[in-house]
Amino acid sequence: MTITDHPPILFVRHGETDWNRAMRFQGQKDIPLNALGRRQAARNGRVLASLVKTGEWHWVASPLGRTRETYEIVRDTSGVTGIEAVFDERLREISFGDWEGMTADEIEETDPAGNQARHADKWGHSIPGGESYAQLATRVGLWLADVSGPTVAISHGGVMRTLMHHCTGIATEIAPSQHTPQDRIVLFKNGAITFF
Repeated sequence: MTITDHPPILFVRHGETDWNRAMRFQGQKDIPLNALGRRQAARNGRVLASLVKTGEWHWVASPLGRTRETYEIVRDTSGVTGIEAVFDERLREISFGDWEGMTADEIEETDPAGNQARHADKWGHSIPGGESYAQLATRVGLWLADVSGPTVAISHGGVMRTLMHHCTGIATEIAPSQHTPQDRIVLFKNGAITFF
């Protein structure tokens, strides 16, 4: 079900980590931002300054370290004062379970059958010890249903993809493959996406 009647959400993905750069499945491992990731967060904070002009925006973030660090940098470079984010467990990244820390090549080498099953159904396949995108979409949908006003959300690529599905109706077959930039802010509003 597409949810289009929610208040506007300005979504910031955390900045780059060394695991992002190495294309490792990061999931819920607590990997810190690298130098580029901190610059990306600062860039997004400066852009956010022109988008959030009043104190009417709620701030929420995933509790993982890389999103907490991104939030602090975004908050400080945006110049917005008097803001404290709520850290919501529902905005954690998808869990990649046994695959966390591995590259695609390593997964193919150690779990070729699981890798093939995931490629056949990226939305529905649950990684051993982890989650499927369908499961992630359920918890993100519960968070989205609670959004009661304009919101700045700082979270993860997987969360962004499920929001693309919930908020714009992008099909589940393609949602897990959508690009999720770390150097842009995404506005979800009225069933559409705008990048800043």
